[in-house]
Amino acid sequence: MAFTPKKQAFNAKINAVTLGTGDKSIVIGGQNVLPFYTFDAPIANKPKIAIEISDKGLEGIVSPGLLEFYAGCETPVHMAKKAETMEGASAICLHFESADPNAENTSVADCVALAKAVADAVEMPILVMGCKNIEKDAELFNAISDALQGKNILVLSAREENYKNVGASAGLAYNQKVGAESAVDINLAKQLNVLLSQLGVPAQSVCMNVGSSAAGYGFEYLSSTLDRVKAAALAQNDAQLQMPIVTPVSPETWGVKESMSPEEESPEWGPLDERGIEMEVCTASACLVGGSDMVIMKHPAAVATIAKFIDSLM
Repeated sequence: MAFTPKKQAFNAKINAVTLGTGDKSIVIGGQNVLPFYTFDAPIANKPKIAIEISDKGLEGIVSPGLLEFYAGCETPVHMAKKAETMEGASAICLHFESADPNAENTSVADCVALAKAVADAVEMPILVMGCKNIEKDAELFNAISDALQGKNILVLSAREENYKNVGASAGLAYNQKVGAESAVDINLAKQLNVLLSQLGVPAQSVCMNVGSSAAGYGFEYLSSTLDRVKAAALAQNDAQLQMPIVTPVSPETWGVKESMSPEEESPEWGPLDERGIEMEVCTASACLVGGSDMVIMKHPAAVATIAKFIDSLM
């Protein structure tokens, strides 16, 4: 007697969110099965990879592979155009690190000028990450959302402290997509989604960032949160947790000691570039099997590896 596996497709599904415009636009989410459970039901939109580009350009990068890939790129605009050629890339994530008032404190006007230049130079969808300063990010996201009207960008992220400002400007006034960022807790993630909904931001305009962590640095908390969010969204049909998940992997993985310590100081750890790539691949793959619909990465070798990983499971 032949074995007939029992399929588990859910009546509920993750919202499908479109980013970008034209031929290069992408859709994340839309599935009604657990991550990569293609044996239960087809998954129309495979997980995507966005490439992080810092507004600092190559400043602070220690990876030989990254420096080689971007050789000759004099500005973040040049880097963004080169990033579009990466195998597996689907979007560009512009990270405004220098806007931090406690660091370079780059003006909002200068950040907007860079965002417009990148938007004019690339065809892929654009994600925007701020500097983690609540007030500065709210001002920055408002201005960039205005300047890039019609580009259908994703702004990362609205947080509990500034969701009214970011949601009202990016999500309502300028019709951009909004990332809801919470701190590795399913209840906080749901609460923020509820608040954005009450503000009037459509559920189809919201993505979630439920937290991020490098593998080995408290990642088990992120892993359990990803699992719980997907289970609640699908098995319990919780509409306030059915937004697709976007996870910034590269800002975490390339900032830990394993990815930054010089080889002469830690020869037992092996080549510097290999360590960083392995950390990024391990973290990104774990996020994807946990439920991330898009991961933000940096190194071309890591991106190519994760792209093949995704394709092999689809």
